[in-house]
Amino acid sequence: MEEQQAKTGKFALNYGLLSGLVAVVFGVMLYTQKMHYETSTPIIIISIVILAAIVFFAINAYKKANGGYLTITEALKVGVGVALVSAIISLIYQFVLTNVIEPDFMDKVMEIAKPKAMAQNPNMTEEQWEQGVEMQKSFAWIQYPVLLIMNAVLGLILGLISGLILKKSQPEY
Repeated sequence: MEEQQAKTGKFALNYGLLSGLVAVVFGVMLYTQKMHYETSTPIIIISIVILAAIVFFAINAYKKANGGYLTITEALKVGVGVALVSAIISLIYQFVLTNVIEPDFMDKVMEIAKPKAMAQNPNMTEEQWEQGVEMQKSFAWIQYPVLLIMNAVLGLILGLISGLILKKSQPEY
């Protein structure tokens, strides 16, 4: 009789929920410190490191549950699954933050960005700035699918790296 093989979806869901919860806690922490208006390099790096650690732990847990064996395909499935579940939870939090908790979020972001944009483009008129702001607001919805795709690609990369590190093939009989 063959052993029951572990399901990648179960690990992707469980660790994706964990990653999403950690991302929301991190987002709330940024919100309480008024650091949620700008996306800085250190914040992006911290977010990627958190996701990478959770993806690695998820793949390692899957490997243990699978009798110590892991293929690259399984690692990729778990990595992408964790990243997508985490992204969905993070995007729900972002939607609630920007539409319910702080409905004037985009106005504040634009207010913070204006001096920087004007300094980088001294020939920009106030009218051009306003046109850019209106265009930005009308296409704000596009960030959701773009972030899902970016997270899926990141999960693919993290799953590949983790899979290459943890890979162990079952012996051929």
